[in-house]
Amino acid sequence: MHFQRILRFLWINTVAAIVAPVLVWVISPRTTFRTLLETFAFSFLHAQIIGGIASYTLPTLARRLAGLHPIVNWLLYIAALLMIAVVGGLLAGLTIVALHLIPFALYRNEFITILKICVVVTLQIGILMRIYEGVRARLQQTTLDLRNKELENERALKLATEARLASLTSRVHPHFLFNALNSISSLIQEDPAQADRLVERMAALLRFSLDSGRSGLVPLADEIKITTDYLEIEKARFGARLNYRVDVPNDLLQIEVPPLSIQTLVENSVKYAISPVRAGGEVHIIASRNGEGILLAVSDTGPGFDISRIPAGHGLENLQARLVAVYGENSKITSTTRDGHTDVAINIPQAKANASISG
Repeated sequence: MHFQRILRFLWINTVAAIVAPVLVWVISPRTTFRTLLETFAFSFLHAQIIGGIASYTLPTLARRLAGLHPIVNWLLYIAALLMIAVVGGLLAGLTIVALHLIPFALYRNEFITILKICVVVTLQIGILMRIYEGVRARLQQTTLDLRNKELENERALKLATEARLASLTSRVHPHFLFNALNSISSLIQEDPAQADRLVERMAALLRFSLDSGRSGLVPLADEIKITTDYLEIEKARFGARLNYRVDVPNDLLQIEVPPLSIQTLVENSVKYAISPVRAGGEVHIIASRNGEGILLAVSDTGPGFDISRIPAGHGLENLQARLVAVYGENSKITSTTRDGHTDVAINIPQAKANASISG
């Protein structure tokens, strides 16, 4: 930054030094190149001295004038430029005379003209630089305000999304726990030992339910574990009417998914494909890669349904809302029925799945 300020200082002073030889050439086009070069050298000396004083004093002056009325501010700033031009011109003249660069008598005759040029050039460059600095400062402030506003909008959107997701997840827990408890209660009188084991599973499910509400996403391995526990509880109620299989490759167990997502699909299968059918049926949990990400599917032997007609408040409608909150519109629930089987699947976008695996 310090080096850039030096370069900027030299560049501005060099531009100011060019003004004098240009004026000489305009007034007298036949002026020799040597004369123009000498004029530039003396002009460059004046520019460095005046520019040095200005660069040292004007920033401090600008800070002290900041609280004044704009008209008063500008008047005092112009007065400061005039003073800098006069003082700098005198110092440059003393330097020239002290170094015997020009005979004193000759320089004395030209001093007033040189001083006028110093004043005019200093005023022009000083005013232009202040206007430029003001515009740049406003532009930087505007850019900063826009960036802060974008950050605030992003923060507000994130908080709103997290709040919405927490609200949706909190609606899942009571529904899930009610069904699990209902399954356990049916075994208390028939098989107390089995009911006790199921209570232990229920405690694990409750702990998972509470912890997952804070984390937002859980490893697929944990989701499969809670879903298996749920199926074991339901299997104790349905007996041989409920069979299930889990096919999840080991390399996908660490991807992160919304909590109770697969469990919600399985619960839907148990409710509509197993419970109403006297002979029961089978639930098959599958995880696989596809061209668009990771596909998580639950297949059952039920009659199927139209995903677009899911009523508000239904477990699948709630799950769809949670998927959108986490992954956006790229993750949707799909349902297909063929050969006596219904497949309900959700898609985890590839970028999210890869990030979860690599992490």
